[in-house]
Amino acid sequence: MRASKKIPGKVSARHILVVDVGGMHVKLRIDARGPIHKFVSGPKLSPLGMMRQILKLTRNLSFDVVSIGYPGLVFHGRIAAEPHNLGKGWVRFDFEQAFGKPVRVINDAAMQAIGSYRGGRMLFLGLGTGLGVTIIVDGVVEATEVGHMPYKRGRTFEDYVGERGRERLGSRKWRRKVSDVIKQLKFAFEADYVVLGGGNAVRLKSLPRGVRLGNNRNAFIGGLRLWRQGKGPLRLRGGGAAVGR
Repeated sequence: MRASKKIPGKVSARHILVVDVGGMHVKLRIDARGPIHKFVSGPKLSPLGMMRQILKLTRNLSFDVVSIGYPGLVFHGRIAAEPHNLGKGWVRFDFEQAFGKPVRVINDAAMQAIGSYRGGRMLFLGLGTGLGVTIIVDGVVEATEVGHMPYKRGRTFEDYVGERGRERLGSRKWRRKVSDVIKQLKFAFEADYVVLGGGNAVRLKSLPRGVRLGNNRNAFIGGLRLWRQGKGPLRLRGGGAAVGR
């Protein structure tokens, strides 16, 4: 993969709309302290349907640029595959044209990971409708598709620790599988620490050593950092832009 480039200059004075697209809800906020708006997503949500609701919610609000956390594969800042838990039509959708503003798109787990990062080698696991996995090593951000890789008995990691896995296994067995997946992936990526995000992270009753709960609002911090270059920039693989801490 090509080395990423730094964003030229700071844009801290701009107003940034951050959109966090999930399998159950879409959440959005402008800047660091604006109110959070949300609406239901689900398996029939198209990008056009999402845009209609976002534009309705923001019609009286001012923003200059947009960050979007997308629950799927993003490469070179573009959506590269249709989502597993939403409707169709995302790959070729032109968000910049729809918003009429500059837009940066990143994997949703990567966006929350960026907002959670505190240095070193961090593994981020987003336990939600699916499983989002991002590794950040000394400031280099790498979103992965580990969640869709085989885990056990012909099923993927996501099939076991995503929401469908929890419903199939029951919460008790699901917690055991989550602990096992954390252990395996922490070892595989040689992570210094693990941060858990996503709506189901709070269902865990105890956490292994070296694991902490994140905050889903860190996705908004990550979205701001995509536009705000600061000291010690993070660098996104796959042609993404550098983002400040």
